[in-house]
Amino acid sequence: MINEEDILALIREDKWMMDILNTVKTLHLPDWWICAGFVRSKIWDELHDFSIRTTIPDIDVIFFEPSIIDELVEKKLEDKLKSLTPTIPWSVKNQARMHSRNKVPPYTSSVDAISKFPETATALGVKIDEQDNLILAAPCGISDVVNLEVKPTPYFSETKERLKIYEERITKKNWKSIWNKLKVYHIKSSY
Repeated sequence: MINEEDILALIREDKWMMDILNTVKTLHLPDWWICAGFVRSKIWDELHDFSIRTTIPDIDVIFFEPSIIDELVEKKLEDKLKSLTPTIPWSVKNQARMHSRNKVPPYTSSVDAISKFPETATALGVKIDEQDNLILAAPCGISDVVNLEVKPTPYFSETKERLKIYEERITKKNWKSIWNKLKVYHIKSSY
């Protein structure tokens, strides 16, 4: 069974991931994390014994700064990251503004936002803190991701509308076509 320290060791031993994390750290963003597929795919690749990394569509960098909620700032940060590493598909989002786009109450932090991602296996983040410690955020735990289970987060299980978004996402993502050991849970709404 893989635990949090095993996940951190996998990331520490991956030069590509550590280079990306160190690049983002140079921006000194408040409450920053690289999240979602960046972490999840590494775990699933390892559990499927893949020798070659699966392609991820983007590197999701999030941060939390309520005093700067201009999307243009995010685009400038993406441009800065692209200038440092042009081959990486960067996506930068300030979680202090994303609640309005997602039509939900305001998030209180980046980890609060991560807890409200659609799937538990995607509700993960990693960063390097100021003391150069590698930190994992897993507000919904790591059980589902390490057991290769795709389920909605508690937040996405609360309403029929969110469950519909979850169902649409897992159909569109079709992760089972890449990681064939996955168990994908389709949730029938009782609302």
